[in-house]
Amino acid sequence: MSLAVPIALAWAALAAPIVFFYILKIRLRQVPVSTTIFWRQIYDEKRPRSIWQILRHLVSLLVQILLLLLMVLALAQPFFAWEILQERRLVLVVDNSASMQAGDVTPSRLAAARDLGRSIIAGLRLRDEIAIVAAGTQPQVVCGLTSHERTLQTALAGIQPSDGPTQVAAALALGKRLLGDARHGRVIVLSDGCFAESEKLLDDKLVELRTVGTRAGNVGITNFQVRRSLLDPIGYEILTEVTAATDEPIECRLEIDLNDAPVDVIPLHLKPGETWTKAIEKTSVEGGRLTARLDRSDMLAADNSAVALLPKRREQKVVLAGQTNLFLRKSLEVNALVSLELAAKMPEQFEAGTLYVFHRHVPSKVPAGNVLVIDPDVPTDLWQVGERLENPIVTKQDADSPLLAHVRLDNVLMPEARKLTPPDGHRALVTALSGDPLYFAIERPGQKVLVLTVNLDQGDLTFRTAFPIMITNALGWFAGQAGELRESLAAGAVTEIELPPTDGAGASPLVLKSPSGRTRPLPAGLAKTSIGPLDECGVWSVVPTVVGASHVTTVEGDGTPSVPATLEVACNLASRSESDLRVPEKLLAATSTATVASSWLARPVWFYLVALAWALAATEWFLYQRRWIS
Repeated sequence: MSLAVPIALAWAALAAPIVFFYILKIRLRQVPVSTTIFWRQIYDEKRPRSIWQILRHLVSLLVQILLLLLMVLALAQPFFAWEILQERRLVLVVDNSASMQAGDVTPSRLAAARDLGRSIIAGLRLRDEIAIVAAGTQPQVVCGLTSHERTLQTALAGIQPSDGPTQVAAALALGKRLLGDARHGRVIVLSDGCFAESEKLLDDKLVELRTVGTRAGNVGITNFQVRRSLLDPIGYEILTEVTAATDEPIECRLEIDLNDAPVDVIPLHLKPGETWTKAIEKTSVEGGRLTARLDRSDMLAADNSAVALLPKRREQKVVLAGQTNLFLRKSLEVNALVSLELAAKMPEQFEAGTLYVFHRHVPSKVPAGNVLVIDPDVPTDLWQVGERLENPIVTKQDADSPLLAHVRLDNVLMPEARKLTPPDGHRALVTALSGDPLYFAIERPGQKVLVLTVNLDQGDLTFRTAFPIMITNALGWFAGQAGELRESLAAGAVTEIELPPTDGAGASPLVLKSPSGRTRPLPAGLAKTSIGPLDECGVWSVVPTVVGASHVTTVEGDGTPSVPATLEVACNLASRSESDLRVPEKLLAATSTATVASSWLARPVWFYLVALAWALAATEWFLYQRRWIS
């Protein structure tokens, strides 16, 4: 045995005063009294003690000295050599992903995992060290290597559930790095095993898997997306996917609402393991929040609902000036979002926010704002007009441009197209064999211009479905509705967003608000930033705070400002693996339930010395009360 603090043995010198007080002779004071009858008993009990009389109480003296020696040894902290040779380094990986919220184990799988973790921490031996890693959404070390039990228990209790996917594989790699070159190192995983290749952990000698959960069945919405229709100006399409992770057939209903107004109710009859997918087409000018719900209660609530954001369509004012082509006018009128106004002559003033369509006759100076020019016959400040191209052949088309989505012009006749010389920086959308642009875009600060050089009265472009589609694409481009699809993200995702400008006096800083009301500050002065991981299902929003004289104040109960959101992002569980709550049978049969070590035998030697000292003190008190020692 060795001593960690050998200098503490100096406290053994206290034995000298103990012995001194035991052999000290007490001299009694003489006082005259009238009679000694009442004092004789006291005199007999308190006779003056000599050194030989004190030695009769040797047992009491030895008990006191033994008690002192026990306390001194405890202060010296003795330990055995095997305790150093067998000290262990453990890493506790706690899965707090979405599936760990399942209630098949009361109150939840995560709570059961915490209970296992508490018993492991309580069973640590002297000199053992343990670290705790959370394995949900993003692996995180919640507590570094330490042997302090209270710190470990507090860190374990602070692990909160998340709606993100499990990251056990990454957490294992992190845990093995924490082990380093430890002689007795091990990673203990507390999980339900509902992730890919979980059964391979049984073959890893450094890993011990403690499984929580059962083979509970579950039905969840594993995909929910919405987008504006590319053909119908007021239409939208919903993509829905429901997966039955069960061992038996189930029946339920899928209910879809738009801003709390019913959109559709679909009865579902699903076979075990079946994935049901459907694209639903609806119409609505108003955008808003689409919510899908399953009317079936099961062990996991996070995937029983999903949300998607539908962009709102706004009415667009269009002024058609110049010679009116019937097909051009009808292509504009048929759009439900267009408020068309015909101008017999060139407008003298141009309103901001209005789309001007010029057919052939164009002002010499193209106005700022949105302008669509078809078959211009005069030069302007943006281009020069050349000769006619008799029968141009389309050889190149910008397939990546949203202006040509669902448009093919390779077999379309375009006789008498104008030869134009556009300015530098233009984007050629359709190019002829001669290299001349037949359709091009000019985009400058405060100005968007589209130019189609084709003669609509000649050829067959207006008879093709490509023409109204081109007009619809152009209207969307001018309206700034390039984001026809506002994608719903999967929980745990990281995405990049565009931030509104916050420069200037009185500008409020922006925060990211979670569906539950938690806020995260966002950087100021940036046009774009990354947000995430989005570890909670629902709608995340970017909102400005209310800035006071010297600090940021909030006006809502959850600590966030009651001001409209400048940006919203939908987030759903959208994970088949997390919705499948069935623990693999091989893991259920092979999981370990033994504790790391017995909590009593794991105490250091000084603990037992102190306990023995207390027991000895209690024994001496008992003997003294019984008058067996003095």
